[in-house]
Amino acid sequence: MLFEYIINNYDKDEPIFISELPGKSKNSIRQELKKLVDEGKLERLYNGVYYLSYTTILGTKGRISVDKFVNKKYMVHEGITIGYITGMQLANMYGFTSQNPSCIEVCSNEATTTQRKLNIAGRTVIVYKPLAKVTEKNKTALQFLDFMTVIDIYSEISGDALQYKLKEYVKEINIDFKIVREYIALYPDKVYRNIYQGGLMHELV
Repeated sequence: MLFEYIINNYDKDEPIFISELPGKSKNSIRQELKKLVDEGKLERLYNGVYYLSYTTILGTKGRISVDKFVNKKYMVHEGITIGYITGMQLANMYGFTSQNPSCIEVCSNEATTTQRKLNIAGRTVIVYKPLAKVTEKNKTALQFLDFMTVIDIYSEISGDALQYKLKEYVKEINIDFKIVREYIALYPDKVYRNIYQGGLMHELV
């Protein structure tokens, strides 16, 4: 029984993808999932994505984190790194801006177009196609180069404060500049300028 399989293999706040479920055909699985949704046993998050219905300790209807969906779909698939957070959210995560991002931006091997905008449970998710295939080895280097493309747009700090913050960021995520050099030619020339102004040129050369 499909529902028994789901209960035994998924947590209440974990996204369930049709592609992961056992069954004779995708069509029959969809029909079973629709029935489970109609019975109130499952909730539909997005096309082909579901989660177990549950009630919170406050007695309200439980919801799934969109971030968990993004992580499973676009960043780490079956234990393999396929993407990373980018854009303003990345700048906010490391203290370069105090602005809260209005959307989730991610670069992922799952992207089939240069840019795709999704609405997931009321939240906007923008998925970008990376300039090179993302792996565990090159993830931080590509993420760094993405950031250097937009840091002059998102950073609220400049000068010595920016240089200090960038050095802390580089140290925290342990960037290998040998890998950065392998991919930097794929990025706009402004990346070199931003790296220079950020006081990291000596690391690059």
